[in-house]
Order: sequence, then C-alpha cells, then structure tokens
Amino acid sequence: MKVIISDDEPRVCQLVENLVDWSQLDMTIESVAYNGIDAMEAIRVCKPDIVITDIRMPGIDGLELIKAAKELNPDIEFIIISGFRHFEYAQNAIKYGVMDYLLKPIKKEELYQTLLKVKENFLQRTEKLSREEEYHQLVKNNLDLLRADFLETCLEKRQSDTIDLEFLNEKYHYGFKPGIFQVLSIKLDGLDLYFQENLAYIQEKTLQKMKRYLSPLCWENEFLFHNMAGIGVLNYRNESFAMKEVRKAVKQSLKELLFQKDIFENLSVTIGIGIPVGTVQDLFQSRVTALRAVEDRLIKGVNQVIEGEKKSERSFAYTETFTDFNKRFMKALEWQDEKEVQQSIIDLKCEMKMQEGLSGHQVLQMAKEIVNIYGLTMKQNKLEMENEETFFDKTVNEIDNFGTMEGIFGFLAKTIGISFHQAIEKRKEDHVRPIREGKTYIQKHYCEPLSLEIVSKELGFNATYFSGLFKKETGLTFLEYLTEVRMEAAKEFLRDTDWTIVDICEKVGYKDPKYFSKSFRKFTGLKPNEYRKIYS
Repeated sequence: MKVIISDDEPRVCQLVENLVDWSQLDMTIESVAYNGIDAMEAIRVCKPDIVITDIRMPGIDGLELIKAAKELNPDIEFIIISGFRHFEYAQNAIKYGVMDYLLKPIKKEELYQTLLKVKENFLQRTEKLSREEEYHQLVKNNLDLLRADFLETCLEKRQSDTIDLEFLNEKYHYGFKPGIFQVLSIKLDGLDLYFQENLAYIQEKTLQKMKRYLSPLCWENEFLFHNMAGIGVLNYRNESFAMKEVRKAVKQSLKELLFQKDIFENLSVTIGIGIPVGTVQDLFQSRVTALRAVEDRLIKGVNQVIEGEKKSERSFAYTETFTDFNKRFMKALEWQDEKEVQQSIIDLKCEMKMQEGLSGHQVLQMAKEIVNIYGLTMKQNKLEMENEETFFDKTVNEIDNFGTMEGIFGFLAKTIGISFHQAIEKRKEDHVRPIREGKTYIQKHYCEPLSLEIVSKELGFNATYFSGLFKKETGLTFLEYLTEVRMEAAKEFLRDTDWTIVDICEKVGYKDPKYFSKSFRKFTGLKPNEYRKIYS
C-alpha cells in the first residue's frame, strides 16, 4: 500500500515516518509534503492508498485536500492529525469519511491500530484476502455477534440458576475464569447526531481506548454500544491489587476519551463502574449498579468515573413534593394555562435539587413520569396531541441523552409547552372550523331560503349545538349574521346597479319587499331609496 505524509511541520512528518515499521504492514512511504499544494500534486502523481495529513496547512487545507483527492479516487483512505481544536473542521472531516482523526502528540499504538484497520479494509475492498484470511475474518465476525449476544441477553435479566462457566464460554466464545466479574456502563452526552458518522466515530474511539487499557489486565473484556450508551463486562483476578489497577485503567481510558472534546465541543463522557461480583449469574446486580452510577451524573456531574453501590431508594413519586406538583400540573393542563404548565415543571426541578440524597435514577424516573402524566391528562381532557403515538417514546429517548438535570427539565418544559400549545390551537381550530364553514355556506347561499336547521344539517351538526357555538364564536345569533350578510349585499346592489328594490329584495333572499325595506331601515337607519340617493 502506498502512503503519503503531509504536515507543515517537518518534525511531525519525521515522527510519523519513524513511529511505525512500514514494511511490516506491507506499506511504503511514497512522498512527504509540507504544504497542501505539494500534497495534492503528490496524490496525482503517486496515486496513494493512504494519506496521513494535518487538517490546517498552507496552500490547501486538509478538508480541501480530502475533497479534491476523493474526486480523483474515492477509495483513498485519509488519516487526519491535528494539535488544535478545530470543531467544524474535524466534524466535516469525519463526515467526508476519514478513517481516523488523531490528536497530537501522536501515539504509536493508536497510529498502528488505525493503519491495521486501513489495511484490512483495503484487502477486503481489493479482494486480496487469502482464503485462510477470509475464513478467519468470517469466524471473527460470527464470534463478535455471539459475544455481543451474551451482553444483550444474559446481562438484561436476573439469572435464577447457576451458570456453568465452561458451558457459557463454549456457547458465547468467551474465556471467563473464576475471579471478579464486573460491568461497566458508558454514557455519551452532548453529541450532535445530525451526522451518524459522528456517533460511529466516537463509539469506535471509546472501544479502542477501553480495550487498550483493560485488555492487559483482564482475562476477558467485551463492549457493546447502542446509540449513545455502551455496556461492557470485565473478568479479572480476584485480588485487591487487580481491582485497583482496573479502576485506574478505566480512569485513564476516560482521560484520553475526553481529548475528543477537541473534535466534539459539547461532548461529555461518563463511565459507571458496577459492583464487583464473584459469579456470572450475579452480573445482573453489577449491571444495575453500573447503570445507576451513570444516571448519577445528573447529580454528581459528567466527565468522570462514578462507582456504583448497592442501595435501595424510595420512589420520589410518593413524596409530598411530587404529589403537589402532580395536582398543580394536572390543574394547569385542565385549565389550559400554558405558562403555568411550563412553570410547574421548572419549579419541580428547583425543589428536587434541594432534596437531600436525591439520585440520578430518581430524576430520570420523575422526568419520564411527567411525560406519562401529560399524556394521560391530555386524553382525559380530550385534547389531541400531534404525533401522539410516538410522543412518549421519542421524548423519553431524548431525556436519556441529557447529561444534566437542568438540561432534562428545560427540554421537558419546552417540549411539553410546544405540544400543549399545538393541542390548544387545534381545539380552537376544531371549534372555529364549523363556524367558518357555516359562514362560508351562508355567504354563498344567502339568496336562498335559509334556516338554522338547513345550515346545521348541511354541515353535519346538531342545530342546538351549532346555534350555541355560533353565538359563542361570532357574538351573533345565526339569524343576526344571516341578516347582516343579506343587508351588506343589498347595500352593494343599491350602490352599483340599477335594479329595482323588488329585484334586490329577491336577490338577497327576501320574498316580501315591505319586510325587506323595514329590515334594511333597521340595519342602516335609511330606507333603500334613501341609501341609493346618498351612496350610488
């Protein structure tokens, strides 16, 4: 594989050249460039498979280089190196599909692992894998699926029966040994998921760091990510020294992960360490405490390792604080007081923050309970929510992606506030719609014999209901509005036509000219002939 190195600092280029045994990777350095223009020319001439480049260079910067080079050959693999915070540059580079984004100072092991991954992709793409390599790759992929299946099934539920270690190892292809078993929970927050490449990139980085520091200490360590949350299982010697070393390795992994804030400005990472247990069947307990530890970031803060503990918690839902909130919140929804709905949520947050011993788990449970109460109360009050079927699940998923209590309750107040406003406007629209349709019908058919019963039937409403609704929304009875429409039409005909009073009487829906004249005088203060003389 052909390699080009490009950086405006010669010593960085020299470092990259000397950091790796290129021949061992079956790679050769074809060219070294110290600016973007020379790098682009080298790409045209050498037709490389890999380009290792700085993101900011004179002539052409890294992003322009990637874009131009990809147009020449979409299969070129780029590895970005940078020593500065360039949030937009970095995320655009990831969006363009760079293999990795390495932060200076470059670490030998990190560069080597990235190059191995590039080589594997290259061999697969060019179908140069030997039959033996293809077989090993297929086996590896299948083993990865089996090992992930253990994390998704065995850790999700409490095991009632003793699990035979040999059977488990054979079934899921682990190498567990008698000793300490422990679960880690990893939570990413503040990541912009507009580009899925961001999530895939940070997941890969997290797994690399955890494996790098934990593999030398553990008989087994395996991790699995679902969106912004990861779960991992560790197995190591039952020694206090080993436990301290594992804890130290987890903290070091987190420390290096936080360097990714140079790429993702708002990224935060929290790792929860579950309680150590002595058997595989007790891993469920370790998992629960690891998850609760991660949830405690809402109280203790993000970007740290939080150790789980076995404890029982009273549900906050049974406290006087939440009971009072519940009454206030439901009453505000019933009275359709939008401001009070949002304010009650914000006030609950303030009161919860003052509670001693509050846990992150309690915060999350109450946030989800608010969403549940909102949905039920809306149904009771017959207020229709937009996207009602998906509102609960979508909102709860969003709640899980906030790393602070302020973020969760601010999001709830805003989201519920918008949803509630839309529901109220829709109810108003539903009330106004029949009136609007009734007025339109009257304006089109005022010259015909009309009655409340005729219009109500035409619109599909009960006459009594329609009459009350019409009066409430317009301030006029049905007959008053019909008369107003007919009189306005009569005024127009008197001004703009030479029709006789009898003709106009018929044109506006009256049969008796005397009654028409009397009604017109009552409406305008003038007889029809007088009105015509003044305004025609």
